[in-house]
Amino acid sequence: MRVLVVTVVHDPEDARIRHRQIPALLAAGHEVVYAAPFTAFDRRPPHGVTPVDLPRAAGRRRLGAVRAARRRIREMRDDVDLVLLHDPDLLLAVAGLRRRPVVVWDVHEDTAAALGMRPWVPRPARRLLVAAVRLAERWAERRLVLLLAERAYQARFRRPHVVVPNSVMVPEEPPPPPGADRVVYLGKVTTARGCAEMVALAQRLTDVRVQVIGPADADCAEMLREAAARGDLDWEGFVPNDVALARLDGALAGLSLLHDQPNYAVSEPTKVMEYMAHGVPVVSTPNAAAKALVERSGSGVVVPFGDVQAAADAVTRLATDRAWREELGASGYRYASQHLSWRADARTFVEALSDAVRRSTRSRST
Repeated sequence: MRVLVVTVVHDPEDARIRHRQIPALLAAGHEVVYAAPFTAFDRRPPHGVTPVDLPRAAGRRRLGAVRAARRRIREMRDDVDLVLLHDPDLLLAVAGLRRRPVVVWDVHEDTAAALGMRPWVPRPARRLLVAAVRLAERWAERRLVLLLAERAYQARFRRPHVVVPNSVMVPEEPPPPPGADRVVYLGKVTTARGCAEMVALAQRLTDVRVQVIGPADADCAEMLREAAARGDLDWEGFVPNDVALARLDGALAGLSLLHDQPNYAVSEPTKVMEYMAHGVPVVSTPNAAAKALVERSGSGVVVPFGDVQAAADAVTRLATDRAWREELGASGYRYASQHLSWRADARTFVEALSDAVRRSTRSRST
């Protein structure tokens, strides 16, 4: 197949797109055209793909990026077998498009629930936008092929769809045991993902360093810069996913201090799975899916929402109890190896796309 992968919202280095799905397609012998906002994010295209630079959709400035994506899809529709969309915004880019190839929408999140977390969405407009999103989902289910990143997303749709979980790359060799001097956070930093709590936690820990790895929203970036300048924590900003994952090895704990938000309730945080895959104990807030994963795997500690002292107490206990932290780290790695490995899900992903093209070819020939 020749696959056109499109996003105008996600960072081109998005782990699901760039580090899992695209390598899976290339490894299976397929060609990939990757259309993404490389310049806007200051990213280089990955090796092995044909890159197409697009504008970025951010905040209320989204329509221009969608229009640019629509033009590219229309231009390339006769040269590709399948278009893989990663943003709900891009449903507008394919709606009404004639002679389009097979279009697959990879559903990453509950968009309607996520609208309540977007500061750029006016509060009076949220109910109307939620209704519009649900209508768009109904349209997409009738006209496109859907992949779901979470089994819980199935409840939003009327028909069953293939689930390609947000599983992670699990090292084949067991990682080193957790150390005692640093805790890590890996991922984008936002208010809802616990930015203020991590800064406050860093101020309470004396013998354990807080290391934050990932880009941050503007308000959080300022908070992190000030905390780093005071010497409270270390913040590295964006780090390529493969490099960032290597830095998890040997950490005392991985932080996932998400707020109590509907969009987090049904999604197993990728960062939690990555901590587990690298043998790092987890300190997580009790969002339903995250809590269930941590408790089922025996990989960490669940602390109340917004309770910085509880998080500090958990970290301190991990630092002083070597046997316990090593037990949690080993249990997390064992569970990730058995249940969260992308190696198995990569086959499901590639086969789902191939099957969509085969079914489309058969229907056109009859």
